[in-house]
Amino acid sequence: MINRARAALRGLAMGDAFGGTWFRRRFAVDNLRPGPWRWTDDTAMAIVLLSVLEEHGTVDQDALAAGFARAYAEDPHRHYGAGMHDVLAALGQGEPWPEVTRRQFDGEGSWGNGAAMRVAPLGAFFADDPDQVPIEAVRSAQVTHAHPEAAAGAVAVALAAALNVTGGLDLSAIADRVDGTEVARGLRRVAALDTDPRKVAAMVGCGRRMSAPDTVPFALWCAARHPADLEAALWATASAGGDVDTTCAITGGVVGARTGVDALPAQWLAAAEPVS
Repeated sequence: MINRARAALRGLAMGDAFGGTWFRRRFAVDNLRPGPWRWTDDTAMAIVLLSVLEEHGTVDQDALAAGFARAYAEDPHRHYGAGMHDVLAALGQGEPWPEVTRRQFDGEGSWGNGAAMRVAPLGAFFADDPDQVPIEAVRSAQVTHAHPEAAAGAVAVALAAALNVTGGLDLSAIADRVDGTEVARGLRRVAALDTDPRKVAAMVGCGRRMSAPDTVPFALWCAARHPADLEAALWATASAGGDVDTTCAITGGVVGARTGVDALPAQWLAAAEPVS
């Protein structure tokens, strides 16, 4: 359980750091930036989430909110989104997380991709109890994202990680678990496609709007095309551009839950900022 979750975290962090190398740079396999590669808020928040799971065995929402606020206060320069700066600062000042998250976006809550980008280790943690995965994923999302689409994105990614641990990653089955959402519609559009990642990104988005619906379907499609090959999955994800650190973090967490990172090129392992 813990080993799988830590493997997912390392895959997520590698994807985050690798994806970040393409920010404002031309994508090409011969244009990979030398290290060091630093990870972003995707990994910072995933570290907190896994630490809460390890301590409590479940998503203790108050502990998660406190952990997020503490990590932000200690290192706010991890490319947190503008809205998340406000949320985490408010949590750090002691405001209750339900009040903080519900007042975002005129009371609708955020449907951003932040809840999805950090959740793959949770899916790996609960891989032996697939019915528990959606419950815990929703609880993890609610601490910062009140919108149902954000929760759906988190559920989809967590389920993908859990299923990939056992070699059963199925986008259509995941879509059924988040039925009635934009995330589900995106997953169904791409589930059976076998084409260039850039064409898939053109259909459903690759994070440019930084929402769960325009991030999760593409990232999970990349993971599903390369469920046991982390390097290939990350190259495919990065090739489309967009919010590359986040899409690669999602893909990396899902695939890394199954593969770990040891088979990656030595150059990558040396360049990427480690996680403890």
